[in-house]
Amino acid sequence: MERFHFITAGESHGKGLTAIIDGMLSGLPLQTEYIDRELRRRQAGYGRSSRMKIEEDKVEIISGLWRGLTTGSPIALLIYNNDWREWEAETVSSPRPGHADLAGVVKYGISDIRPIMERASARETAARVAVGAIAKRFLEELGITIHSHTVAIGECHYELFASRHSEGAKRPKNLAQDKQGEAISIDWQRVEASPVRCSDAKLEKEMIAAIDKAKAEGDTLGGIFEVIASAIPVGLGSHVHWDRRLDGKIARAIMSINAVKGVEIGDGFALSELKGSQAHDIIEPSPSVIASRSSERNEEAAKQSLPWYRPTNHAGGIEGGISNGEDIVVRAVVKPIATLAKPLDSIDLRTGKKAKAHYERSDICVVPAAGVIAEAMLAIVLADACLKKFGGDSLKETLPNYRGYLSGISLWKS
Repeated sequence: MERFHFITAGESHGKGLTAIIDGMLSGLPLQTEYIDRELRRRQAGYGRSSRMKIEEDKVEIISGLWRGLTTGSPIALLIYNNDWREWEAETVSSPRPGHADLAGVVKYGISDIRPIMERASARETAARVAVGAIAKRFLEELGITIHSHTVAIGECHYELFASRHSEGAKRPKNLAQDKQGEAISIDWQRVEASPVRCSDAKLEKEMIAAIDKAKAEGDTLGGIFEVIASAIPVGLGSHVHWDRRLDGKIARAIMSINAVKGVEIGDGFALSELKGSQAHDIIEPSPSVIASRSSERNEEAAKQSLPWYRPTNHAGGIEGGISNGEDIVVRAVVKPIATLAKPLDSIDLRTGKKAKAHYERSDICVVPAAGVIAEAMLAIVLADACLKKFGGDSLKETLPNYRGYLSGISLWKS
């Protein structure tokens, strides 16, 4: 069972979204402004619908916080919807291919699609991002950071697969590459300033043009995002049971995001084309790694520097279901949104006759926002793993446990 777990409630055009979190320790400094900033990041992104101009997502913390510190009791969150009143009367009877509409009405015995589409909507992920913000706030205390960026929208992408498999080549640790297969340095500030969350200015323009073209054609676009968690300690997760494997938990969490249809960790599917001699991350002794990493990361994270070095990260930071100390790298495919301005063929459930699928205001592309949601989901999984690993009911108890664990690794390597 998860140590840090949550449940959400609410519909896309209901009065609001709620979340209840259980398992967060006491004494964690937390401000609503921190959560609101993450909510704004989710709402941004070129290709979003006009609803993003209507909603101004802000969280209200109604329990579990006292004088700016978590109390250890359940945390209840509330995000109000501004756009909700006029959506209750309309009956929807033409299911959208690619959405939960048809399967949902059959499963729950409902004649109106509206209740299905309201809950299945990605609007629910606003509550998840709020939960993930609290998980991120905890992980910051351990020196762990999480970022995401867009690597593909439609046919516009980094050369992810070019020169990846040249014989004997040492793979870069990040799969965003240029045409020569060299690793691309990601400017996270540039990513945050980009309307498509892309660090490459030329590629950004191509992505925006592709979204504009899809919109003009009444169509939608999918793509790929990448999430990277840094300063991860060795030993999160476990190999001893299937449901304790960290990669399995991450894959489930990312796959739960609306419109995600494929998840890979590290090199993922590309490993199928490699030989064993190419696919694994060799281990080299590196006494200098301590000094080099100390200059790159904060003091707390630097303590977990290890006496070995991996020139590659094919595994994406996880081996045998356990974090290995490298960055955790997760990539996911987001399918094009199922609600099209030029609707696909469907049927009218009231008559059984051919009809066009239901349409209402919708996004054209959600890949940039999906990356932010994935940050939240990865943070939730990692927060749970850290709380299980290091224990404690308060931050004052957990931090010494964490430091002691890192110190133990230091003693071992001597």
